Amino acid sequence: MLPELSPDKRYPLGMAGTGGRRRPGRRLRRVDETSAGGLVVADDEVAGLCAALIGRTDRRGRLLWSLPKGHIEEGETPEDTAVREVAEETGILGEVVAPLGIIDFWFVADGRRVHKTVHHFLLRAVGGVLSDADVEVTEVAWVPLPELGNRLAYADERALVERAPALLADTA
Repeated sequence: MLPELSPDKRYPLGMAGTGGRRRPGRRLRRVDETSAGGLVVADDEVAGLCAALIGRTDRRGRLLWSLPKGHIEEGETPEDTAVREVAEETGILGEVVAPLGIIDFWFVADGRRVHKTVHHFLLRAVGGVLSDADVEVTEVAWVPLPELGNRLAYADERALVERAPALLADTA
């Protein structure tokens, strides 16, 4: 079906004076979000140093492995959030060893353009039991540190975890 033309027959109705170009749609509202999370590590007698990762199923049904993280709640520091989110999403209680880095990215969701900043910390496991009880998590797993690069779905998280061995050596 052809668009209805303006009275001078040059432009589809509603486009007169635009040089034939469509007017841009409404602008997406920009939203800034800040989250925190971490790489929690424990020493396994057999596998050596391992990290707890979470797996989430995406819209296509793929299981994507990542670091646990979530929104900073009012009154929390990024470190507090990292400890809380790691515990909620993995069942592991951790203590912050050092900052690991910040990941900054953009995405569009719910008609908004979201600028997200995620503060990541290196944590040492001090208790708890690995669990996928959190409704946001499909699976959890202890993964040996040398295998993290092959398991993590996101390149920016793979780059962050490369810093972990040196930070652990500095705090030993």
